[in-house]
Amino acid sequence: MGRYLFVMKEKRLMLDGNNDIIMKKKYYTNERNVQIVIALLKAYNIRKVIASPGTTNMTFIGSIQNDPFFEIYSSVDERSAAYIACGLAAESGEPVVISCTGATASRNYMPGLTEAYYRKLPILAITSHRGDASIGHLVDQQIDRRNIPNDIAMTSVTVPLVKEIADGCYCMNEAIKAILALRQHGGGPAHINMHTGYSLDFSVKELPIVRKIDLHTAFDKLPELQEGKRVAIFIGAHKPFTVEETNAIDHFCEAHDAVVFCDHTSGYRGRFETHFSLFFTQDNYRSPFLSADILIHLGEVSGDLARMSIGGVWRVSEDGILRNTFGCLTHIFEMPESYFFEVYTPENYTPRTNFYDACQQELKGALAKLPELPFSNVWMAQQIHDGLPENSYFHMGIYNSLRSYNFFSLPKSVISSCNVGGFGIDGGVSTLVGASLAHPDKLHIGIFGDLAFFYDMNVCGNRHVSNNVRILLINNGKGNEFRNYGHYCSILGEDADKYVAAAGHYGQKSSVLVKHYAEDLGYEYYQASTKEEFLLNVDKFLNPIIGDKPVIFEVFTTTEGESDAIQIMRTYLNDYKIIIKNKIIGTVRMVLGKNGIETVRKLLGKY
Repeated sequence: MGRYLFVMKEKRLMLDGNNDIIMKKKYYTNERNVQIVIALLKAYNIRKVIASPGTTNMTFIGSIQNDPFFEIYSSVDERSAAYIACGLAAESGEPVVISCTGATASRNYMPGLTEAYYRKLPILAITSHRGDASIGHLVDQQIDRRNIPNDIAMTSVTVPLVKEIADGCYCMNEAIKAILALRQHGGGPAHINMHTGYSLDFSVKELPIVRKIDLHTAFDKLPELQEGKRVAIFIGAHKPFTVEETNAIDHFCEAHDAVVFCDHTSGYRGRFETHFSLFFTQDNYRSPFLSADILIHLGEVSGDLARMSIGGVWRVSEDGILRNTFGCLTHIFEMPESYFFEVYTPENYTPRTNFYDACQQELKGALAKLPELPFSNVWMAQQIHDGLPENSYFHMGIYNSLRSYNFFSLPKSVISSCNVGGFGIDGGVSTLVGASLAHPDKLHIGIFGDLAFFYDMNVCGNRHVSNNVRILLINNGKGNEFRNYGHYCSILGEDADKYVAAAGHYGQKSSVLVKHYAEDLGYEYYQASTKEEFLLNVDKFLNPIIGDKPVIFEVFTTTEGESDAIQIMRTYLNDYKIIIKNKIIGTVRMVLGKNGIETVRKLLGKY
């Protein structure tokens, strides 16, 4: 408390001594989050503001009152201000901003915002606060706005102070969510809780460049998809596409010479399926096809990281929620995916597959150059990816198993999935068993690491486990992901084994533990510790005929083999210019940190 009082006293002295000098500048505050919100209000043409007196919102009001773009009104009573906004919004048809200080001021907005909620009036309440640190500690005017009544705003967001680049991106996304909510699903009020540091610096002459995100429904006039643009589709986790949905995507790709980048959770098995994980993960090589003027984004969380140069992203989803996965979202299409593709596919077009053909040619050439891999999950994926039984179901564990198979294609008839929703290792085996119950006449094959298997091994004893279940257990005695090449924790080396990678549990790669467990439960059991032993048993494991028992095939690998295989997959393609660029960025990382890296990337060109 003493520290707080000292700081506040210091602020008052600064105000007394510098107020006249600073306010003569009459520009924008140097608080970046406030700048971002103001820039977005201008981008979305939100002009009308009703301001109530106070200190906490000083940086916001002090900035906009000097900008002729805004139409500002004053109201001492915040309750009245909210109702004035109701009348102004209803009659003008435009969104109205209301802004107040901390303390009970914001509470007085609630009656008017309740009215706005039930009348679906676009009122944006921007409240200001000093942060969460002193909430609940008997500090004056620190009202807790983190939880609000459900019927005073369509959405409520917080925009913190900006300390690094990621903070600015977060502020922008959150503020846009609130602005879009003013018109989405019939519209209504929204709330932005904006952190301030009471900056006295109003010297900023130009607002930051912001990227406006537009929301479209099936009833709107949709933006034009310009001819000559390179178009790609990226699909995250998605339920299997119907024949009609697949055809709609394929016709779109033919019309616009597009490709579909996806992994094995996408549910897409159409003509333009392109598994580009090999190129997404390269450290020293950049494919000429890793760019798109427009990337159309479908689906949910993906186990594939699309490292691409992207002009803008069009997100298509019936939920209409802002999902800025790639950081360059420009349009949200709240509509069925099939409708989107039908609208953007001309009735008469000449089919083109140049982009797709070029991607496939490069992928084929790269895979042909792949050197011999050590015994590992990736090596096994290389051996069996195209040999999975027709019409089977394939379940991959997080994360190494999913990654390993994403490097390669699967038979078109195979339905594949992974628990990428929560992206945790728990529950994978149980999910496999549950899925097998829905299709008892189909093989269900699961591939899991040892930590994921033992975490969930109780389900193996469930009496409902049927003979259509087969488990490939990759046992390296630890969470090898944390020791693999390229992982943050790999810098710890063997020290990671103690706690991060949790080595030494579950029998320490016992050759009999799982064997006895499986056989006692009525499973058929195989084992391998070398490439030769694996190849001797894998045909039995992949036998398309459902046998009399479920199967567990335990394969023992090493930390070194797993890590070396990942390193080979990420580094065997090389480009001299990229290698030099990476060395420069690596040096900057050690000297200047993250912000320095971003600067150098701009100078060298986007990678």
